[in-house]
Amino acid sequence: MLSSWPPAILTPVSEVERESGDGAEVVSFIEGLCLQVKDSVGGMAGSPMILRDWQKMLLADVFARRADGRRKHRTAIIGMARKNGKSALGSGIALHALMLGPTGGEVYSCAADRDQARIVFGSAKKMIELSPELSSVCTIYRDVIEVVSTGSVYRVLSSEAFTKEGLSPTCVIYDELHSAPNDDLWNVMTLAQAARRDALTIAVTTAGVRSDTTGGDSTAYRQFLYGQQVASGEIVDPSFFMAWWKGEDTANHLDPSSWLDANPGFGDLCDAEDFESAVKRTPENEFRIKRMNSWVSSQHAWLPAASWENLRADRVVDSSVPVVLGFDGSFNGDATALIGCTVEPEPFIWVEEVWEKGPGDHESWRVPISEVESRIMQACGDYNVLEVACDPYRWQRSMESLADAGVPISEYASSSPARMVPATAKFYDAVTSATLSHDGDPTLRRHIGNCAVKTDRLGPRIVKEHRSSSRRIDAAVAAVIAFDRATAARENVQELCAPGFWAT
Repeated sequence: MLSSWPPAILTPVSEVERESGDGAEVVSFIEGLCLQVKDSVGGMAGSPMILRDWQKMLLADVFARRADGRRKHRTAIIGMARKNGKSALGSGIALHALMLGPTGGEVYSCAADRDQARIVFGSAKKMIELSPELSSVCTIYRDVIEVVSTGSVYRVLSSEAFTKEGLSPTCVIYDELHSAPNDDLWNVMTLAQAARRDALTIAVTTAGVRSDTTGGDSTAYRQFLYGQQVASGEIVDPSFFMAWWKGEDTANHLDPSSWLDANPGFGDLCDAEDFESAVKRTPENEFRIKRMNSWVSSQHAWLPAASWENLRADRVVDSSVPVVLGFDGSFNGDATALIGCTVEPEPFIWVEEVWEKGPGDHESWRVPISEVESRIMQACGDYNVLEVACDPYRWQRSMESLADAGVPISEYASSSPARMVPATAKFYDAVTSATLSHDGDPTLRRHIGNCAVKTDRLGPRIVKEHRSSSRRIDAAVAAVIAFDRATAARENVQELCAPGFWAT
């Protein structure tokens, strides 16, 4: 099997469907009529495009046909890291659809903005200009290419979707779907295909930040998740295709072996030496997106991806060990979290409880305040709790009730930069130096992954990526609170511990 094929995620296509499809015709068209438009690692300008074996396999899958002769797919998502020949391949596919597609065909290059959409379109236009065979049948305008004999056109479109109603596309090449600000253009173009027998929308993209400008999952990330479910058999949708090359999410991005899985053209279409230079000067999340094709929670992550995962430990906290509980509460929109941290030279962090609205919960869902109060009381009975450090916002009354019941409540304002800047730095240093451990709770891992770093004159601290984001970070905040207070308490509780407890 080819080293670059199959990709990490691939939806099923049978050999019969491949052989019955148009993949070989598309390959022949591209290699026979499309020329390189610029000098690159893959070839010199003006030379024929020579497709790699993995690209031919990809086209065979994308253009597969069913037993009844219809195209198998109406939507195709192709994901790989940058500089693997995506744009040139997209240009070749678009020209094939324009030249050999149905009479009166409508081919579109789409992207988040017009300049991005012109990349694929511009390459196609140059291919026509370099080819006497193609230029003899085409009329070229600034943003339109027309085949007069068939009435087929190829146009550039950008994300102002309200201007695109009434189109009837036969082929859409959507470049870098991860940059789409919202669903509008994607929905307009895919829903407009209904009148065409074998219409096909192909998104050629790298990964990106999981959320869009609305704070919800981005268009591309939702398509990626859907493709995963189709590939695994969880969802049956033969019309949807996805091929996604990616590195391991927890792989060390500095390790050259972690680059290969996301880059089918590594060392061939993209220069290996450039990777070695780029990884030294590029922020980790940016490198993971562009060169490892990995989804990230924010453009500027708080913790290095693998560092938190590597600190997982199997442990049950003994009631004799002094601990601090960190609490960050909400009312409805965010989560409420109770996190424990041992008061030790190398603290252990665990999740006591997290309350957050789930996908199936009604809009009226609210944090169960009495249940939260009871859980804090129970934890104080289960452990040797020195302090329950609580963010007071909206929870002042509960704090007073718990204090009256004998709970060692203290106020900890997580909105205060004076507290959170040094606390964030202390937590970061402990993670990166591997001087703490945790229970591996998936909710805490998700909340930590959702954290962005805000840096201003007061210093860096963890925040949501933007205020309207639905990605919660409350468990991470509670963990920072617990760790900060637990480390501060160490000097005050040495006399409570057994001899030798503080030995390092």
